[in-house]
Amino acid sequence: MLAVVCAAAVGGFVLFRSRRLSTAGLLKRMPTIESLVLYIDFEKLRQAGMLELLDGSKAGEDPEYRAFAQKTDFHWGKDLDSAILAVAPSGKYILAQGRFDWKSLRGYVESEGGHCDNNLCKLQGSTPDRKISFLPLQTNVMAMAIAPDDGAAVRLTGRTGGPDPEVPDAPVWLSIPSSVLKSETLPEGTVSFARSVADADRVTLSLAPEKNRLAAKLTVLCRNQDDARRIVEDLSKKTEILRSMIAHAHATPGPADIAGVLAAGSFQSNGRKVFGYWPIELAFLRAILGAP
Repeated sequence: MLAVVCAAAVGGFVLFRSRRLSTAGLLKRMPTIESLVLYIDFEKLRQAGMLELLDGSKAGEDPEYRAFAQKTDFHWGKDLDSAILAVAPSGKYILAQGRFDWKSLRGYVESEGGHCDNNLCKLQGSTPDRKISFLPLQTNVMAMAIAPDDGAAVRLTGRTGGPDPEVPDAPVWLSIPSSVLKSETLPEGTVSFARSVADADRVTLSLAPEKNRLAAKLTVLCRNQDDARRIVEDLSKKTEILRSMIAHAHATPGPADIAGVLAAGSFQSNGRKVFGYWPIELAFLRAILGAP
């Protein structure tokens, strides 16, 4: 009986370590309250031929990243399948699925003056309050944190209770808290639009391939139907004003111009939810990523 119990325990552990965790399941491990949450499905983008844009961006030119990639034989373009990033008040948290050479990662930590205790590795970041910690949640899942606490990655090993959260059906999506929507540091031209939805319960912006371009879709969960109708009216009015300003200036925004993207927006409501839609040309994505 003891042998059977041990075998079942080992088998269950092996099964957990090998099965693919759902996006909703990963999200339940993240600190999402008052956090900016970004999800990227690299596998779907790879299949759609979209990773070439990201691979040519300025992010890939960072010398620290190039040194890390060389020492660990890791490249996000081919080794990552998906990743969730939560920018929370307590730090930055990442759950990434993919292929990791854990031995090389441990060697990199030690070569940079860090250390690993069992599965938890700790490394000092570029500033005193940026302490990096990571561990294998599964063989193919890394839990990482960048925070003042040098063991913050351990927080990602537990799950919150309750039903699974609703996850957008898109390879890229961003859940935005009201604190960010009320910030004055948003990109130029977007502040007025963000103010319209800053008091909503939840705001999600998703990005997905659509024929030979992209589509940005906004989903806003409002407190009631009246708020939803008001937001649609406000966003539609601001979009029309922007179109009038462009026409009055006899200007023709280029495909990489954010004014042209915002002016193409359309909005509608259904109950407590508001839906927005913007077509986005690939030239705009290349411009903001600094890609060729």
